[in-house]
Amino acid sequence: MELGMIGLGRMGAGMSRRLHRAGVRVVGYDPNPEARARLAQDGIETVDRLEALVAALKPPRTVWLMVPAGDPVDQVLAQLAPLLAAGDLIVEGGNSYYRDTLRRAETLQARGLLFADVGVSGGLWGEREGYGLMAGGPPEAIERLRPILERLAPGPDRGWVHAGPVGAGHFVKMVHNGIEYALMQAYAEGFALLKAKAPFQLDLAAIAEAWRHGTIIRSFLLDLIAGVLREDAALADIAPVVADSGEGRWTVQEAVDLGVPVDTIAAALFRRFASQDPERYGDRLLAALRHAFGGHPVQRAAS
Repeated sequence: MELGMIGLGRMGAGMSRRLHRAGVRVVGYDPNPEARARLAQDGIETVDRLEALVAALKPPRTVWLMVPAGDPVDQVLAQLAPLLAAGDLIVEGGNSYYRDTLRRAETLQARGLLFADVGVSGGLWGEREGYGLMAGGPPEAIERLRPILERLAPGPDRGWVHAGPVGAGHFVKMVHNGIEYALMQAYAEGFALLKAKAPFQLDLAAIAEAWRHGTIIRSFLLDLIAGVLREDAALADIAPVVADSGEGRWTVQEAVDLGVPVDTIAAALFRRFASQDPERYGDRLLAALRHAFGGHPVQRAAS
């Protein structure tokens, strides 16, 4: 088994190392020489050009992309596709919008190339514990990819799924990330409430650790929360700004299109928007309105 990996950032490098340890020959490419050098230190082959990557693989080739969603994917595909031959398989493993995936698949299929989209979950822990994989594509593409998926996943028969045709992998990953937004928000609100009960002097780190065992809300996210609070329960050095990757937005947009209520996911997404607004104009207006109709005092911002 062999695989070309394009994109050697945190996820691409971790996946390459996991596959390498499982006996898969990985040839890695990244335009960043430092990323290539880091992977080469682990005994994994790297090349400095896409042409070299294609030449290093035996046909029919399998090339996996782990590059940022959006234009970077289109740019790599525009360079890569002319170098490949009919029957080669391209796998797109980033957090791409599934509608973009459908468009790309149509273009690549016209060239005689196989295409699969795989949503990848697991973050930094995936290299050790295994990745959650949601694959979309024709059966022949997924069957060829099966040995790779089985080695990337926590086990050959668990942690990965052929979700459906092309686009289904990224669609399922999109919904997965929407659920993740809501779960994270629920944990954040719960711990904020615990912290606010000052008279009880609650040990948040100890509570998180206890909740990890036996409770109905135990989860991998709670494991991470326990680790964070164990190191720094005050979080005084952390700015209260939470970015959104885009998949929460796509989830809510799709829910609107399908007429499916996703109240909790939408609320979690909007809370992230609020955290990114340094001006908080809406809150300022609310304070001014309270003063206008009720005479409530207004706190003045420091100049």
